[in-house]
Amino acid sequence: MNRKKLLAASAASLMLISSAALAEITFRNAITGAPLDMSVAKSGGNEAVFNQFKETGKNPYNGNKEVIQKGHDLYLTACSGCHGHEAEGKLGPGLADDYWTYPSAATDQGLFEILFGGASGMMGPQYVNLSTDEMLMIMSWIRDIYTGNPKKAKWLK
Repeated sequence: MNRKKLLAASAASLMLISSAALAEITFRNAITGAPLDMSVAKSGGNEAVFNQFKETGKNPYNGNKEVIQKGHDLYLTACSGCHGHEAEGKLGPGLADDYWTYPSAATDQGLFEILFGGASGMMGPQYVNLSTDEMLMIMSWIRDIYTGNPKKAKWLK
C-alpha cells in the first residue's frame, strides 16, 4: 500500500516538473507591460523554432549563418528605412552596439517583444508585416553584427 502511494506521489511530482519545464514565456508589451496577443501574428515560418523560443526565450537562429543572411535580407526590407542599412541608426536608434533605448532588448525575449508589439515613437508593432519566424531571423542578424562588449550581451548567457 505504501509503495503504491509512493509511486503515485512520484508520478505526480514528475508531471509537475515536466509541465513547469515546458511552460511558455509570457511576452509583454515593451511600454505597457500588458501580455502580447500572439494570435494576431502574421502566419508563416518555422513554427517548431518559434515554439522552442517561446519555451526558452533564446533565439534558436543565433549563430546560424544561413538564417542570419535571410535575416539581413528581411531587415533591409522591413527595418533599414528607420535604423539604417547596417543598423547604424537613422530615424530610429542604432542596433549594433551596447546602447538600447529599452534595456530589455539586451535579451532575445526583450528584443522580440519590441519587434512584435512596437515601442514608443515611430516603432510600430511588426506582427502585421513579419511572421514571428521572420522576426527571429532579423534578430539573429542584429545579434551577429553586435559590436559592443560581449559581457553586456545577455543573449549570449
